[in-house]
Amino acid sequence: MSNLTTSSTHRCFGGTVSFHEHRSEACDATMRFAVYAPPQASEGPVPVLYYLAGLTSTEANFMEKAGAQRVASELGLMLVAPDTSPRGLDLPGEHDDYDLGSGAGFYIDATAEPWSGHYKMYSYVTGELPGLVESSFPARADSRGIFGHSMGGHGALTIALKNPERYRSVSAFAPISAPARAPWGKKIFSNYLGPDEEAWREHDASELVRKGAFADGRTILVDQGTGDQFLDEQLYPGVLEEACAEAGQPLTIRRHEGYDHGYYFISTFVDDHLRHHAQALNA
Repeated sequence: MSNLTTSSTHRCFGGTVSFHEHRSEACDATMRFAVYAPPQASEGPVPVLYYLAGLTSTEANFMEKAGAQRVASELGLMLVAPDTSPRGLDLPGEHDDYDLGSGAGFYIDATAEPWSGHYKMYSYVTGELPGLVESSFPARADSRGIFGHSMGGHGALTIALKNPERYRSVSAFAPISAPARAPWGKKIFSNYLGPDEEAWREHDASELVRKGAFADGRTILVDQGTGDQFLDEQLYPGVLEEACAEAGQPLTIRRHEGYDHGYYFISTFVDDHLRHHAQALNA
């Protein structure tokens, strides 16, 4: 039986935005997520698009800042946005840095202490959360897409590449495309996974693409701002571009002059991402 509780519900473009929390078995902690149910959901199950947010974000950022609900309402897409980590655990060092611990789950399953008991965001996002959404909302289990921003762009790319049968479409805004060589990724991986850099490669989108493109020929959509303050040090879109070219993976990467890393950038191009996903999810 679901232990889901709803904290608030808001009418929005003919549908509803709602905020929820539940006890997660995967994370052994309370987890939160937000849902936009379009008006079409009142008539039956609709496709679901999962959004993974970036460092320091919560389940609320995308729903409040991206401006995605208008087009999601038009296209009949359900939007689901989970929190970015477990909360309230007070593990050693959990709250010391913005890029490790709280708000920085990185969408992987930690194997090193003290994180391994709770920081299981890969299992949560790919298994427990969809199961809960599909049992509690009019969501189609056969029509899921995934996208995200920055840390969440890394999560969306790696999760889709590892689970092509679970997700029919993928895209990302300013993803951490090669985390095994980026300071954010090195810090996270060394703490959550330990010092074995070979294990890190299993959570690096550029390395995963090199192992094999999507068999169905789907296109990865990536948007990147040229004014992004993290572009050169953390994101490495060129590495992903090279990996996709080597693997024969279709990639549409769009570089936008002057746009930075935040939600003004995301909100400018989110409609294109929703239409990219709707084309696959409604096929």
